[in-house]
Amino acid sequence: MKEILEKLEDKREQARTGGGQKRIDAQHARGKLTARERIDLLLDAESFEEYDMFVEHRCADFGMDEQKFAGDGVVTGSGTINGRLVYVYSQDFTVFGGSLSATHAQKIIKVMDMAMKVGAPLIGMNDSGGARIQEGVAALGGYGDVFQKNVLASGVVPQISMIMGPCAGGAVYSPAMTDFIFMVEDSSYMFVTGPDVVKTVTNEVVTQEELGGASTHTTRSGVADKSFANDVEALVQMRRFFDFLPLNNREKAPARPTFDKPVRSENSLDTVIPSNPNKPYDMHEVINKLVDEGDFFELQPRHAGNILIGMARMDGETVGIVANQPMVLAGCLDIDSSKKAARFVRFCDCFNIPIITLVDVPGFLPGTAQEYGGIIKHGAKLLFAYGEATVPKITVITRKAYGGAYDVMASKHLRGDLNYAWPTAEIAVMGAKGAVEILYRKEKDDTDKIAKRTKDYEDLFANPFVAAQRGFIDDVIMPRNTRARIVRGLKKLANKDLENPWKKHDNIPL
Repeated sequence: MKEILEKLEDKREQARTGGGQKRIDAQHARGKLTARERIDLLLDAESFEEYDMFVEHRCADFGMDEQKFAGDGVVTGSGTINGRLVYVYSQDFTVFGGSLSATHAQKIIKVMDMAMKVGAPLIGMNDSGGARIQEGVAALGGYGDVFQKNVLASGVVPQISMIMGPCAGGAVYSPAMTDFIFMVEDSSYMFVTGPDVVKTVTNEVVTQEELGGASTHTTRSGVADKSFANDVEALVQMRRFFDFLPLNNREKAPARPTFDKPVRSENSLDTVIPSNPNKPYDMHEVINKLVDEGDFFELQPRHAGNILIGMARMDGETVGIVANQPMVLAGCLDIDSSKKAARFVRFCDCFNIPIITLVDVPGFLPGTAQEYGGIIKHGAKLLFAYGEATVPKITVITRKAYGGAYDVMASKHLRGDLNYAWPTAEIAVMGAKGAVEILYRKEKDDTDKIAKRTKDYEDLFANPFVAAQRGFIDDVIMPRNTRARIVRGLKKLANKDLENPWKKHDNIPL
C-alpha cells in the first residue's frame, strides 16, 4: 500500500511541475505566473479540487507519442471565491505552449458541463499558442466543441475570460462569446491573424502589441472590458468583480453588508449641474456619491468614454449602472457607446441584476462616419436591449434628454419602472436653439425675435414638468435625495414579475 501511495504522490508531483522547472523559470522571467499559481491566487486557500490531473494526449504523429505530460497543458477544477463556488480552467504555457489538443478541449468541456449542471460561474485563464498543429483537425474539432458549450452556457452561468498570455487564431472566439474579457498589459494579446500574416496579406507592418495587445482591445476595439498591470492585480480584481455576480440565471447576486446609510442625503449633488447648460461635469462624481461607499467597478473605462457602465451596490444589493458622460462628446450616443451599453444591459437582464440609468444625453452623434458605420442599427441595439429587459429599471434624468436618445435611455416608454428627473432636467425633441431655427426659419435674421422665441421654447421645454404632466416622469426629485429614492425603489421592485411573450429567441438588430 505504501508503494502505491508513493507512486500516486510521484505522479501528482510530476503533474504539478507541468513542463518542468526550466519552462516554469522561463514563464516567471516573462513576468507571468504559472497556471497553478494563478489558480492559487484566484481561489480561496485550499479550496481547489482538480479534475483530470493525469489525462494525457492521444496523438502519436510527429513523435508526439514520446512527449507526454500529465494534464496535457490545462489545469481544470472547482473551488471557491469568498466562499462561493466557481469552476476554472487555466492553460499551462509550460506544456506545449498551452496549445489545445483534443484531450485538452475535453478537460475544458467537462468543467463547462459541470458549471452548467450545478449552476456556477466559469472562469477561464487563457495562455495558449493556439491549436496543437500536430493534431490537425482533431484540435480544431476541440475548439468547435468548446465554442458550442460557450453558446449553450451563455445566459445560464456567468462566463469570464482572463487573457494572460497569447490567444490567437480560432482561440479568440471562445473568449469573445463569454460575458467579460480581462487582459494583462504587456504580456497578453488577442488577434485572429498574427503580424506575419497581416504583413503578407495587406503589407501592413505591425507589432503583436499594436495588433492585439491590452491597450488596443481596451481602447480601440472594445473587445476587452478591462486590463491590469500584471497577473497578480488581474486575479485580485477578478475576486473583487466576482462578488458582484450571481452564481447563475436563477439566483440573485449576493448581498453584502455596508456601512453606508441607505437613505443618505448627498447635498453636494444639488450643485453638481453647472449653471451653463453647455458646460460638462463628470458623471463619475454622481455615481460615486450615489452607490455604497463610492465603490464602482467600471467596465470598459477606456473605450467609448461617452457612456459609463459598471457594477456597484445600493444598500448592499448589486446593481448595474449605465450613465451618459458629459465630459466626452457631450454624452452623445454613437456606434461604440451604443454597442458597449447594449451588451452590458443584456448581461444584467440575463442575471437578474437591476439597472440604474443616469441620463444626460443631447442625442445621437451626427456625421457621415456614424451614418456610414450603421448608427441606425447600432443605436437600435441599445434600444432593443432596454426594451427587452425585464429586471427592475430605475432611470434618473439629470440634465438633457433630447430626441430619440431620450426614448432609448430606459424611458418610461421602454417599460422603465421608476423614472425620475432632477429639476435641472430638459426633456425635448432637441435643444432650444436648434428647435427655434427650424420652427422660425423665416425670422432667423431678426436677432431679437429669435432670442425671444428661444426663451419661450426654453420656458416650455427646458424643464421636466411637461413630461411629468404626461406621466412619463414619475417624480421630479431633489438631487440630494436620489440615493434614498433609488434604494426605496429597488426594495419595491424586489419581487417584480414581468415576462416577455414566448419566443424561441429574439432577433436583436446585430
